[in-house]
Amino acid sequence: RWIKFEEKVEDGGERWSAPHIPALPLHSLFQLRTCLQKGTMLLDLDASSFKEIIDKALSGHAEEAELQSELREHLTDLLLRQPRHQPTRSLLQLFAELSSSPCRALPNASEGAGTEEPGWGQLLHPGSLVAAPLPFQLRNRFKKKVPPGAEAAHVAVGEVEFLEKSFTAFIRLRRGVALGSLAEVPLPSRFIFILLGPRAKVKAYYEVGRAMATLLTDELFQRVARQAEHREDLITGMEAFLDELTVLPPGKWDPNARIPPPSCLLSPHRRTAVHVPNQLSRGNRDMASAVNRAGLGHSRSGEELERTGRLFGGLLRDIQRKARWYGSDFSDALHPQCLSAVLYIYLATVTNAITFGGMLGDATANMQGVLESFLGTAFAGFIFCLFSGQPLTILSSTGPMLVFERLLFSFSQDHSLDYLEFRLWIGLWVAFFGVVLVATEASHLVRYFTRFTEEGFCALISLIFIYDSLKKMLSLADTFPINWQYRLDNVTSYICICNLSNPCGQARGCGGPKMSVRDPFLLPTLSPQPPTATAGLSRTQCLSRGGHLLGPGCQYVPDVTLISFLLFGGTFLSCTALKHFRSSRYFPAGVRKLVSDFAVILAILTSCAIDAALGLETPKLLVPSELKPTNPARGWIIFPFGANPWWVCLASAVPAVLVTILIFMDQQITAVILNRREYKLQKGAGFHLDLLCVSLLMVVTSVTGLPWYVSATVISLAHMESLRKESASSAPGEHPEFLGIREQRLTGLAVFVLMGVSVFMAPVLRHIPMPVLFGVFLHMGVAALSSIQLTDRVRLLLMSAKHQPDLAYLRHVPLRRVHLFTIIQLLCLALLWVLKSTMAAIIFPVMV
Repeated sequence: RWIKFEEKVEDGGERWSAPHIPALPLHSLFQLRTCLQKGTMLLDLDASSFKEIIDKALSGHAEEAELQSELREHLTDLLLRQPRHQPTRSLLQLFAELSSSPCRALPNASEGAGTEEPGWGQLLHPGSLVAAPLPFQLRNRFKKKVPPGAEAAHVAVGEVEFLEKSFTAFIRLRRGVALGSLAEVPLPSRFIFILLGPRAKVKAYYEVGRAMATLLTDELFQRVARQAEHREDLITGMEAFLDELTVLPPGKWDPNARIPPPSCLLSPHRRTAVHVPNQLSRGNRDMASAVNRAGLGHSRSGEELERTGRLFGGLLRDIQRKARWYGSDFSDALHPQCLSAVLYIYLATVTNAITFGGMLGDATANMQGVLESFLGTAFAGFIFCLFSGQPLTILSSTGPMLVFERLLFSFSQDHSLDYLEFRLWIGLWVAFFGVVLVATEASHLVRYFTRFTEEGFCALISLIFIYDSLKKMLSLADTFPINWQYRLDNVTSYICICNLSNPCGQARGCGGPKMSVRDPFLLPTLSPQPPTATAGLSRTQCLSRGGHLLGPGCQYVPDVTLISFLLFGGTFLSCTALKHFRSSRYFPAGVRKLVSDFAVILAILTSCAIDAALGLETPKLLVPSELKPTNPARGWIIFPFGANPWWVCLASAVPAVLVTILIFMDQQITAVILNRREYKLQKGAGFHLDLLCVSLLMVVTSVTGLPWYVSATVISLAHMESLRKESASSAPGEHPEFLGIREQRLTGLAVFVLMGVSVFMAPVLRHIPMPVLFGVFLHMGVAALSSIQLTDRVRLLLMSAKHQPDLAYLRHVPLRRVHLFTIIQLLCLALLWVLKSTMAAIIFPVMV
């Protein structure tokens, strides 16, 4: 049988072989061409049953004078026999059959029609073909592999002893007709090919039948066969097939070897384009190859970035383009995959908000802290997903914004200015400049961003995610130090006692030995007086009573750092392995897809269960539980006047220009990356509308003293990857086809609603270990870094030429130029990394 690749029933007759590319003898194709030239050909035949088709085929035989009535009866009786199908069984069905009949004998090869050869007769049942599908056809699992709208073609070949000359017929029905139990699964049939002949040529007939089946699975020949009006049209289509034929020399390969299907196939359009350059000049061939290469990479959005020449013209186009999809943005989210995406991105966003909130609190004396980060992320993200042009984008605080906030706070402190009021005016100016950029259609400049720029930016953000996750884990060794001087022989000396000999506790000026429990590297000193040891007191009780801890075992927390790193690495490896489980060989396709969709959630739940079972006090996710500003000195509304001189509102325009450039570059580069052609987005982009939403959100977040937000590249890419759509039914041997991204607004809205209510879920969230979330961060960074071409080209630097993969650009660009381009890109990336590590990090988007 064929769908796209050939499958054979193995010698035991119990299972189908693995799908493989059919290898045809060249002579069988020439014989098939002769059969089509001389045999019966009926095009657009009107018939409603297989018996009617056979009757018309036999009556329309070119040499019908030689077909006597007796031969016709024999042929009719033979062709109307019920074929013996080999149904596709599940593993459970095979076990059930084995347990019910463990001693079942193999079928006898001679059980067939008495006058036919065993090679033909063993494929037929003694009974006749029935008009209705048989029960096993309706239950056949193979039906799930057939794409929607498919039609069947039947190829019947064999040798019989009552024919002296071969009988050949090619039949095309005017419309697809259900032929009852003829097909393995109930499908409408369109083509029928019959080849019967005398004995001693069964091998030749078999190969001719394989050649015909291979032709009918070829998409280009299918078009010819459906549109052919005469015999010559079919012959011409076969000649075109022969023109594309590749011949393997004998002795250089094993004819019995089965060639596995490739990971990707040329589309019919590209197959037809392959022969065009033979008629072109060298210059035109270079141009054609350049066009083909452009189709392999990313493309620039066309209509979205065309200038209209009118104020807000691009914005109005974005609104008109997205308005017709607004209803489907909610209905398209009704899929279990979206639930997995919500949970995955929610946990990533929570971790990011806590991380940046803590750093903002340190940089601004808690004028902005973790709670402000939570509320700002929830509000800004929800509004953006509700009204933006690309709702798959996830808003978040970014590193350059953090640097700017730190510089602005220091400047305000040095010049006795109110930080939040100064920041309010900067935010208002940024919003104004953003609206001006939208009105003048400045987003059309995005078309000048190249792959060099996009990959540099994406690689930098991905490396920051990887570096930060590793840095956070290494910092655990400071909080929970490891006793590198541990000796098993000295185990009796590793004790920790509570000393209450100092009644005044830890007050300044009190004598007695004292150790700060917050400094794990400070070794305890022994008291010259015998300490008053109190048994049964916990560490907290000891310190609350004014005591202090003594002993070499007080500074270490056993096993916490080790288990934290195991949870971190285990989560990362589990996420990566389960994500790739979709292409595994184990379990049914539905199970593999479900596990792959929920890979990150399964990894997090598994790691949390292991942590809970061990019961160690690993660092947990801490979420604010009260709705009040982190700094009690500030309120929820920032007033524009009163604390600073009047000229500050005008001077704020200067730093606002820098922030505007930063936001424009960061937002638009991320938007370009998310709207690449390879993601197959159908609803279009909204560059102008997205920039307007970010600009207007600057007003609200500045007035309320919340952090400023812009598109987060890595989290947005993770959001899109978690919403990948693939074909549900794929032919045996064919890899699932990537259909695009599940474009909708509901996952983003749900993520930010959960962010808003996280304050009330603190008792549940505090059971999630932070090392687990850092492992998810590492997975996101590695996944984003692996998705860009730069990573592949870096691998090429480390490979010898004979081991390099067959990449498309290596066929057209000299290897030394590829290496030169990669080295320049790496040097620029290193420069950006150095730049972002200094106080000049605020201008790094401009450098990109």
